[in-house]
Amino acid sequence: MASKIVPVIMAGGKGTRLWPLSRSAAPKQFLQFLGDHSLFQKTLQRVSDQGRYTPAVIVTNAEFRFIVAEQARALDAPLSSILLEPIARNTAPALAAAAFVVLREHGDDAIMQVLASDHEIDAGAHYFDCIDMARETAATGKLVTFGIKPTEPATGYGYIETGEALETGAHLVARFVEKPDRERAEELLASGRYLWNSGMFMLPVGQFLAEILRYAPAVYDAAQRAIQAAERDLDFDRLDEEAFSQAPNISVDYAVFENTPHAAVVPSAFSWSDLGSWDSVWAIGEKDEAGNVVGQKATVNDTRNSLVLSRDIHVAVQGMDDVAVIASEDAVYIGRMEDSQNVGQIVKQLARSAKTKGLTENHPTSYRPWGAVASVLSGERFEVKRLHVTPGRKISLQKHHHRSEHWIVVRGTAEIMIDGQTRLLHENESVYIPQGVVHRLTNPGKIALELIEVQTGSYLEDDDIIRLDDEFGRT
Repeated sequence: MASKIVPVIMAGGKGTRLWPLSRSAAPKQFLQFLGDHSLFQKTLQRVSDQGRYTPAVIVTNAEFRFIVAEQARALDAPLSSILLEPIARNTAPALAAAAFVVLREHGDDAIMQVLASDHEIDAGAHYFDCIDMARETAATGKLVTFGIKPTEPATGYGYIETGEALETGAHLVARFVEKPDRERAEELLASGRYLWNSGMFMLPVGQFLAEILRYAPAVYDAAQRAIQAAERDLDFDRLDEEAFSQAPNISVDYAVFENTPHAAVVPSAFSWSDLGSWDSVWAIGEKDEAGNVVGQKATVNDTRNSLVLSRDIHVAVQGMDDVAVIASEDAVYIGRMEDSQNVGQIVKQLARSAKTKGLTENHPTSYRPWGAVASVLSGERFEVKRLHVTPGRKISLQKHHHRSEHWIVVRGTAEIMIDGQTRLLHENESVYIPQGVVHRLTNPGKIALELIEVQTGSYLEDDDIIRLDDEFGRT
């Protein structure tokens, strides 16, 4: 029987094309757009078959390390390792580093499948047929990419021209084509020889590293040294920053695939989207009789072919056609569906102003290693927050020089330690933590703990947290 595939999931992107839900500190792979799981979690589910796959290697950055670990924990999905990039260096250095990890753990004849964490895929029988074809092709020494059979003359994707057919059913890659304009895209579609470049790969590790060494030796050297000098941090492996920063900022397509004679492509007809714009989210959503995709916190009337989603407030849309209405806790986007590709222009405009730049970077809800915290209301000398603490987790043992806090339990049971004394707090009970007093909050139960926190004082920023002990290694 063929050895198992080693999944390598790329989860470090910071795109904002699905603003206002997606932001640089809360990118789309970790958000739930449609359904009960994030795109990252859906990617983990696609590699959950233990008969086919080993536990996954995740490549991300330090900012997302705890949400990666928590979303995997929520699925009870085992991970082989979580590699933390100290600096963004595109896909070639990241995949080279991951390949060295796979080489160390599984040997040079291992096959690794590279998956983006922010794609929406229909993982049915045809999808796994393509996986098996790619795995068989990679075992012959080919570097395999998945080419999606185009359904329209899309201008947002690169294209792959198929060459000679191989015995496995895959094809050699004749050439790669940059994202075309509309006229050129129509020509490529009409020829029947071109596929969309999905950015997913099946790679024989030894051959892949040999091709990197041949065509991008600086990438090979930097990745190898970054792995050799990597430091273990809790459940994470931090790549050495000095070594990794020496890698060229280059994609694996440019570094390897456009140069190697060993590139192959598997023509793939499964449903796939990189969810790069709101119209692509609408395209995959379940539509009502009027063609609308409507979230749970939304109501539409006399409206057609529209996308209406809300993260917090309830949104009502009346008498509109072909629009996207997207509401976050602190921002609302409204635009024609045909203009969805231009959301980036709004984001750039917001980022130019100090008053609105934060809307492109952070959500009022931010993730912590112990759960999440959301800002509800703030004013002079006070702030109200909503805290969610994961079962079994605890915040750091801490104190504050400039503020006091009042905690009210909304759901679950809280274990509170204040000045050395511990007590349990149940729903509708509250406690006061005076300024300067050492305290800690723990969720000892089996359900999520939700609290309202009211902060009052002369200074309320997070750098007033004096951590005395922290199970996540924070200072």
